[in-house]
Amino acid sequence: MPKKKKAKKLKKTKISKKSKILANKSNPKQDQKTNIASEDKPEIKKIKKQPTEKRIYNLKDYVVYAKHGVGKIMAIEKATIGQIDIQFYKIFIEKEKLTLTVPINQQSKLRPISSVNQINKCIAILKTKPKIKRTMWSRRAQEYDQKINSGKIYELAEVVKDLNKNTDIIADQSYSERQLFEKSYERLKSEFEAVLNTSPEEVQKKMDKALGRTKIAEEIQ
Repeated sequence: MPKKKKAKKLKKTKISKKSKILANKSNPKQDQKTNIASEDKPEIKKIKKQPTEKRIYNLKDYVVYAKHGVGKIMAIEKATIGQIDIQFYKIFIEKEKLTLTVPINQQSKLRPISSVNQINKCIAILKTKPKIKRTMWSRRAQEYDQKINSGKIYELAEVVKDLNKNTDIIADQSYSERQLFEKSYERLKSEFEAVLNTSPEEVQKKMDKALGRTKIAEEIQ
């Protein structure tokens, strides 16, 4: 009698195991329905803030805007345009008496001011001999203008060095040549002032010494 009871118990355990296996198997039709339902629902993305670039500047920081030169961040303001919160810098360019509005997520034309080491390298560039190409002036003028507006300090120093005539006599330079020299010279000078934190007179002496302009002035006197 006890042997028959054990056989019945074994049958019950076998049936329960089969039912568990069947229950674990997924229904392909149901899976298809759930996938279709999930595909039908579009993803809703709410843009609340503008994406920001890595570099974050602070109030009163000096920056360089490629086409205008050295400026100072006078304010960091917010505005809502098309339901998007936009943050932007108010940058004052002292040399041009110009205020620029630059969104934080459009910093490609901005760069921090140079380091002291970079300024020293610029002085070394100013001391080297000018490279004068034998191409037409109109083509060279275009190249110089592109370098001035590139925002790259070494290229700016090269323009100053190449257009330097070691003299202030107007007859030694054409009008357009002198204009480009003054533009590049003043832009480089303004960055020297911001980095070295010295007076414009001291910076001018430093630059003129590197360019050899002070020697000519001493000889004239």
